[in-house]
Amino acid sequence: MATQRDYYEILGVSKSASQDEIKRSYRKLAMKYHPDRNPDNKEAEDKFKEAAEAYEVLMDDQKRARYDQYGHAGLRGQAGHDFGSMNANDIFDMFGDIFGDMFGGGGRSRSRGGRRAQRGYDLQTETEITLEQVLSGTEREIEFVRKDHCSECKGSGGKPGTDPVACVTCGGVGQVQQAGLGGMFRMVTTCPSCQGAGKKYAENCPKCRGTGTEPKKRIINVKIPAGIHDGQAIRVSGEGEPGENGGPRGDLHVVIRIAEHKLFTRENDHIVMHMPVSFSQAALGAVVKVPTLEGESHELHIKAGTQHGEVFRVSGKGLPNLRSGRRGDMGIVLEIEIPSKLTSEQRELLVKYAETEHFDVMPENKSFWGKIKDYFDSFGN
Repeated sequence: MATQRDYYEILGVSKSASQDEIKRSYRKLAMKYHPDRNPDNKEAEDKFKEAAEAYEVLMDDQKRARYDQYGHAGLRGQAGHDFGSMNANDIFDMFGDIFGDMFGGGGRSRSRGGRRAQRGYDLQTETEITLEQVLSGTEREIEFVRKDHCSECKGSGGKPGTDPVACVTCGGVGQVQQAGLGGMFRMVTTCPSCQGAGKKYAENCPKCRGTGTEPKKRIINVKIPAGIHDGQAIRVSGEGEPGENGGPRGDLHVVIRIAEHKLFTRENDHIVMHMPVSFSQAALGAVVKVPTLEGESHELHIKAGTQHGEVFRVSGKGLPNLRSGRRGDMGIVLEIEIPSKLTSEQRELLVKYAETEHFDVMPENKSFWGKIKDYFDSFGN
């Protein structure tokens, strides 16, 4: 075996550990030391292989029993995996059932030359809609720029008209081997020259300089459902950047922003409007017309004696729920406005009204010079 460390110690579990405990511990270590998270880190590579070896033995009831009785010596000569010479990614794939789709999981496939197909990057953009469009739903034209396959080399990165040749560093296999720990095992890594492709172009594409991609403008139409909230995103599948080595495109995420409305504010699926009314309307009662998001008017019956800040609810005049489609309500907050200027007739009437309430009110304001005259008269001048 490549290691003589105690397998239970490697995984950090007791000798009575269950298979679930062993599996959880191995998953944690494999995630921590996997080469995708530790590029060019030989120590992490060694610990990853070490954990895989311990897991392979302790999850097999027969091997574990022999190991518990005889230690490492009890496993010599048994058929098993040569973890010392295996590629770390192959070890990861062996136990892929316990990792789900972490690091790409089952979504990765190997292309020619040993390179794995990788999904392209997702993109994000924003668009703004009105509250009226939230009510009805809408469709918006989205313009964005993304990296796309180069129009000259079709994504190969090589000069058009030329063919790739086998990489001289790895001999066309896409991987190189390095001896480790005094030659006790071999570490297999991605070829640094061809990045695992196994082939290289002698000349790069002059347009994309060998990257295989170029920025391109893209315009698409996106349907926005009724009831959507500010900050929510619509995922448009396959509109992101292209994948590597034949991998699928990423997605485009369109984040929705809702413009501030002149009259209404939003509270979940409800809308709220502050409606100014006069003192007399609130005191005596009135029927006023209030606007709605549909552009219509709704008759609001204000009862006599309505107080400042009182809320009236109009059922079903709010916004639709994104899932159920059921509409919320419209809340109308009444705000009693006090006139800043009164005609002489209005003032006379209000003074008489105040007298019936037995409230003292301020007298009629005198002019500035009238106040000056009264001031000096008080000194007997």
